[in-house]
Amino acid sequence: MFGADRRVYTLAFARMADSIGNSFLIIVLPLYIGSNVITGDAFGLGAALITGIILSAFGFLSTILQPIAGYYSDRTGSRRIFIVIGLVILAGANYVYSLAGSYTAMLAIRGLQGIGVAITIPSTVALVNELTTEASRGGDMGIFNTFRFIGFAAGPILAGSVVNGGPYYVAGIAMTGFEAAFYIAALGALIGAILIMLFVEDPDAEEQDAEAGSDLGFAIFDHDHDTLIDPVFALGLALLTVAIGIAMIEPLQTDINNHLNQGAQLFSIEFSSFIVAQVFLQTPIGAASDRYGRKPFILGGLIVLIPAMLAQGLVTTPLGMIVTRLIQGAAAATAFAPGFALAGDIADTGNSGTTFSVLTMAFTLGTAIGPLIAGYLISFGYVVPFAFGAVLSGLGAFLVYSQVEETHGITSETAGSGGQPVGQD
Repeated sequence: MFGADRRVYTLAFARMADSIGNSFLIIVLPLYIGSNVITGDAFGLGAALITGIILSAFGFLSTILQPIAGYYSDRTGSRRIFIVIGLVILAGANYVYSLAGSYTAMLAIRGLQGIGVAITIPSTVALVNELTTEASRGGDMGIFNTFRFIGFAAGPILAGSVVNGGPYYVAGIAMTGFEAAFYIAALGALIGAILIMLFVEDPDAEEQDAEAGSDLGFAIFDHDHDTLIDPVFALGLALLTVAIGIAMIEPLQTDINNHLNQGAQLFSIEFSSFIVAQVFLQTPIGAASDRYGRKPFILGGLIVLIPAMLAQGLVTTPLGMIVTRLIQGAAAATAFAPGFALAGDIADTGNSGTTFSVLTMAFTLGTAIGPLIAGYLISFGYVVPFAFGAVLSGLGAFLVYSQVEETHGITSETAGSGGQPVGQD
């Protein structure tokens, strides 16, 4: 489980540093947009709506561009340069937030962030895949996702303290709490880029160039097996349902607090419970999928998500919500690492960037539209968004059951599976 190539750990640490910076902005941007710093034309929209548009622009633009970025990283045979370029763009975007004073500027910067992430993510996951073998891929994907979630969890916790602790004085220069938060977010992305430049190289770049295909590396329909939908695309749709369910809680904080008669602190604990389960379970579950197969874990996680999602709309105490969020996190962890490992088993080395872009695109899209769906459905009743999330989880489970075949122990014997074996460093 812990014998991964050191470059996998470097990629994981770089992703953690980047995630800390990005998740900072989950807390900071709404506060910054709502402050007196942002002025000018809001396009005739209310403050809440323009804030939602600015926040969502990141996810939608990133979703559109990820397959393109993955495709070109396949064609060039170089992952590292795409990762570094994306992180540098992200660092620059995070920094210039401190200079923005209008809604138009905020929207443009948020779009630039989306471009940086779109360039980075497919190449990062593809490189992790290419640094692993089928025997260790699940555990390595679990390690990578674990560090990502640690960064995602740490960012919001630190952000509130940084913003409220300002102003700061560093070397005689004064900065507000907002400026300090943006600088930290930029530093996180920059640290990630430096780590990649110093400690990571593309594996066997010449072989990758030779194997890179001329197409996008994935399809919607499957013409080679008995299934209707291409297994990677079906897996992407299943992870889309998981991501929507994860993101649904974000806009419902006030409704949940009123329903459970609780304050913001308890909501924070409930929100974090999901991430705690992810951090502790991603790696062991991924490693278990290396031993027992991918599909049983993915399918089992999606099935458990059905009652876990519905229960969140039915519990009447904060403790009940914490427990259901822990179960939801455990179920999602059971699907994530084995799901990415299964895609890696299927992917040809030369097309792994576009193959993984299907999954990363689905997750990004789910986190973008989940809050919008929840915000709309809550008007029909408190339980409705959670029931809808349960139905989506059921659809995801059906897709995996009917359209995804087991790959572990099979793909490498019958076809060129994902990454070629790479010596341990």
